[in-house]
This record gives sequence, structure tokens and C-alpha cells, in this order.
Amino acid sequence: MTDHVLVEADGGSRGNPGPAGYGAVVKDAATGEVLAERKAYVGIATNNVAEYGGLIAGLAAAAELGASTVDVRMDSKLVVEQMSGRWKVKHPSMQPLNAEAKELAARFSRVRYEWIPRAENSHADGLANEAMDAGKQAEAPKKTVKQDRVSPVGWTGATGTPTKLLLVRHGQTAMSVEKRYSGRGDVPLTEHGKQQAAAAAKRLGAMEGLVVDGEVAPIIASPLIRTQQTAQAIADALGGRVETHPGLIETDFGDWEGLTFKEAMDRDPEFQTSWLSDTSIAAPGGESFDGVHRRVRKARDELIATYGGRTLVLVSHVTPIKALLRMGLDAGPSLLFRLHLDLASLSIVEFYPDGNASVRLVNDISHLS
Repeated sequence: MTDHVLVEADGGSRGNPGPAGYGAVVKDAATGEVLAERKAYVGIATNNVAEYGGLIAGLAAAAELGASTVDVRMDSKLVVEQMSGRWKVKHPSMQPLNAEAKELAARFSRVRYEWIPRAENSHADGLANEAMDAGKQAEAPKKTVKQDRVSPVGWTGATGTPTKLLLVRHGQTAMSVEKRYSGRGDVPLTEHGKQQAAAAAKRLGAMEGLVVDGEVAPIIASPLIRTQQTAQAIADALGGRVETHPGLIETDFGDWEGLTFKEAMDRDPEFQTSWLSDTSIAAPGGESFDGVHRRVRKARDELIATYGGRTLVLVSHVTPIKALLRMGLDAGPSLLFRLHLDLASLSIVEFYPDGNASVRLVNDISHLS
């Protein structure tokens, strides 16, 4: 265990926003010995988002090493000043990252932030570039397939071939019938829910672009049974198979799982009111909406890194789908409370390699009528 460490972190984006990655190195403060290195490709993001990613990875590595005192050195003036509390965090995309970094920093007895010139941050910068290079290779198409369009696109000015996400909410469950908090509880579809899933599957089975030259679009679902059943109906209609991604799972509602809204309000009236007005607050024993947003953003970036430029079917839940639509609209967290998504509904969002996005459909249930 090393008590006092240096964390050097950096992030970069080739396009700002564009393909982005971060790097972080943890060193013994006394000897300069390298104790840990971290690097990762984060998908399409800005420099600032990638820089925060490097900081978060570095602090997490320092915590794993058992450090109690951390000196952070970065060439990002913005991140250093925001983490030091001298500058406000105004941009909605930066606020959850800042909160996550502060939560990690609170684990140490002391954290000090120092700005350094880029030339003195070459180790972390090199790791960030390695991550971006690896991400570029992962995104390279493995075969030539027909695409719906080549940009620039219409009025948006977006360039490149988008990754199109067809977002399907699962069908009805007994919990949804009774309007109960249904997060990590693993409940199956009702018979009506299975009929809804079949209708959604028929709708997608008739759509163009989901089977190209005999290759079925990836169908990726949350690991819970209600989404797996819905996704399997779609896979059967298309002749594909279901993959699972844990990042698409529903919010963990903790102690409120299985309660109705009224039951939760009667139990924790003040806390529930605060929870509804502040997305950084987690349900008792559960997960905050900000935490869900970070998790889903990471899942989206991983999927784009793997399947960039293709059409994907994602079968998930209310909050993760709203999070993806929020990213597409570049909207604030209030969207979570103002957007309604029906069971077995279809929404569509496209993410472009230059950082642009286009929401093309929201809560379509025409296939259920």
C-alpha cells in the first residue's frame, strides 16, 4: 500500500466532439515509480468529457492502491479549476462527471489539484492517444454493407454514417399493470405482454435495413427476463440472436422496488419529493438517475465502438431509453420527467461520428393498435 500518490490524467478528442479516449497514470509521490496505468476509448465525446474520464480512472486506481493522499496533475485548466471549486460546472454533460469525480475524491483524506503544461503530462497524453488509436481500429468496418445514407444530412450538417439505435421498451408485466416501481426485480411478461412483444417483432421484421446481405442487425437487451423475452420475439422474427449488455438494465429503485408511487410517498414523503427534484439523489438503497445516465452513456459508447455505422436493436426499459433519447436531443435531466414511453413502444435515435445526433421517432405504438 502506498499512502501518498501522484495522479496524472489526460483526455483527448479527434474532432471535439469526435472519437475520444483518456489516459491516467498513478505514481509513488516519493519515488516516481509507476504504480498503475489506465486508458480507455470512450466513443464520441468532447475533450472535456475525455479529460474527466481520465481523472475518474486515475482516482479510482489510486483508491484501489489504498492511497490516502493524492496530488492530481492535469493540463486541463477547466477540470482543475472545477474540481478545486473555483469555477462552476455549467454544462449539463459535465455535471454528472464532476459529481462522480468528487465522490471518488471524498474517499481520500486529501486531494490537491495542480495545472501543469501539456509537455509535463506526456505519459497520460500518450495513454489517451493509444486508447483513441485502439478505438479507431475497433470501429473500422469488418465488411462492406449497404448504408441508408452518406452524409452530410439535410439541415443538420451531420457528417459520416450514423449508428442507428432502434429502442424498444419491453412488454407488459404484472408490475407494470399495477404501476409499481419495477427496476431490478426480475418479472416475466404477462400474456398480454407477450402479444405486445410479438407485435413489436412483426413491426421490426417488416422494416428495411435490419437484414443486410443476409446479416441480421445486432439485437442487444438488458439482462432482465422481461427484456430478454421481448428481444427473443424480435430475434425470432428477424432470424437473429439476442446479446445482453448490463448497461441497459433498469434503474435500481432499492427499497422502493415493488411499491406503488403512493406507497413510496407514504413511506418516505420528504425523501421522495427530493428524489423527484434532484437527479443526483438515489432511491434508498438504490441508484440515482445521474448514475443511470452515466452507465447508459458508457454502454452507448461501447456499442458504437463495436458496431459503429450499423443499425442496432436495443431492448431496454423506460429510464435507459429516455437517457439515450436525452443524449440524442442534448437535453437536460428534466426530460426524464416530461417524456412518456409506453410498453413495447419504438423510438429511434442516430449518433454520428462527428458528434451530431438525430432523434427520428419517439414512443411509436402504431403496431399495437
